[in-house]
Amino acid sequence: MGTSRVRNALGSGLFFAVAPGVVAGLVPWWLTGWEAGTTWPPLQVLGVLLIVAGTIVLVDAFARFVVEGIGTPAPVAPTQRLVVGGLYRHVRNPMYVAVGATIVGQALLLGRPILLLYAAAFAVVVFAFVRGYEEPALARQFGAEYEDYRRAVPGWWPRLRPWRG
Repeated sequence: MGTSRVRNALGSGLFFAVAPGVVAGLVPWWLTGWEAGTTWPPLQVLGVLLIVAGTIVLVDAFARFVVEGIGTPAPVAPTQRLVVGGLYRHVRNPMYVAVGATIVGQALLLGRPILLLYAAAFAVVVFAFVRGYEEPALARQFGAEYEDYRRAVPGWWPRLRPWRG
């Protein structure tokens, strides 16, 4: 792995700890103290599945930014190439979807409705950020390549068949 890739991997790891770590770790802990309420066991199982799936998607997406995009997900060190492989062939925002799924999974596992409210607030903030900053920035950086991708791949609800653009 070259120096640039090592730097990008370290930067992505730091950003992973700070962004999803705070949003899907520290804040839910602050809201709940990880104390469980009463919940139906099948919902707990679904919660665990959402947490595991969200974590796998996040790790894959962060790695893809280093390897495919030659950069990081952090706005201060963006990718050199548009990331469109892997899960990005199904949905444009797998990281945000994964973080939301992780928070909902925590709500189901712990039986804590406050985390569902938090997940809804997270969704509103992220949607506004993506529409107001991220999409215009990607359009400026990648032009027609991003616009083609944006037209073909949904932002929030995954398409079943991968985009082959």
